[in-house]
Amino acid sequence: MQLLIVIALYAALAALCAFGKLSWLIFGWYVLAGCITFYAYDFDKYAAQTGGWRTQESTLHILSLAGGWGGALLAQAYLRHKSQKASFRRVFFITVFLNAAALLYFAAHPPLLAVFGGR
Repeated sequence: MQLLIVIALYAALAALCAFGKLSWLIFGWYVLAGCITFYAYDFDKYAAQTGGWRTQESTLHILSLAGGWGGALLAQAYLRHKSQKASFRRVFFITVFLNAAALLYFAAHPPLLAVFGGR
């Protein structure tokens, strides 16, 4: 299920870029942010298993808010990390909502994207 959600995210981003509503730089940012976020979850899981230095939950949330929530969702599903802690998941879904709302706002107001290489 999480994989389908992430595929839908990137397909929607690609469609918005193809129709000129978002810059392809935004698409690239989401891919990069997703990869970095997945790695951060992987690093944190490894640290949790080995007693190493943990990544702060706030850092994971900031990465999700910045567009990496696709990678976070995949990490929660496939690494089984941070997938059971209810308080973490609540904040995570708030970051997803806020990120999606900002993305839709920017897609509806293309002139604001000129700063980010948009039309």
